[in-house]
Amino acid sequence: MCIRDRLVNGVPFIDVNDWEKNTIYKGVYNHQHHVVRWFWLILNKWDQAKLAKFLQYCTGSSRTPVEGFRALESNRGDMAKFCIESVKYLEADSYPRAHTCFNRLDLPCYPTQEALENALNYILTLNFDGVFGIKAVSYTHLTLPTIYSV
Repeated sequence: MCIRDRLVNGVPFIDVNDWEKNTIYKGVYNHQHHVVRWFWLILNKWDQAKLAKFLQYCTGSSRTPVEGFRALESNRGDMAKFCIESVKYLEADSYPRAHTCFNRLDLPCYPTQEALENALNYILTLNFDGVFGIKAVSYTHLTLPTIYSV
């Protein structure tokens, strides 16, 4: 890939350590919170294809800036570090919600690492090309994802 292509399209390799190092936390989360540690453990197990899809879900792009995650921008062109914000865990609405305009992921306070991993893996099964996020909607005993724009 030539330098011009990298500047325009970003870098295809996703460095999870760089992503983690350049993430901020809101709500009850901090870098030592058990859910946050589980989150990064799970992402560190993924291959580049899964990471790219999840990054696209979170930011709207499957590639990182040439300068790495420290140079991540909002949709307005302002610097906007990746942010993980805690939200209440509800079994009927237990999926992480992405706000791609702000590079923010609303991550429920999962009770177990398995529940978090199942939710993250479920996101990877969805086709959200051109879509900004999902929100689970519960209909009695059936939970279905609905796509929404932020």
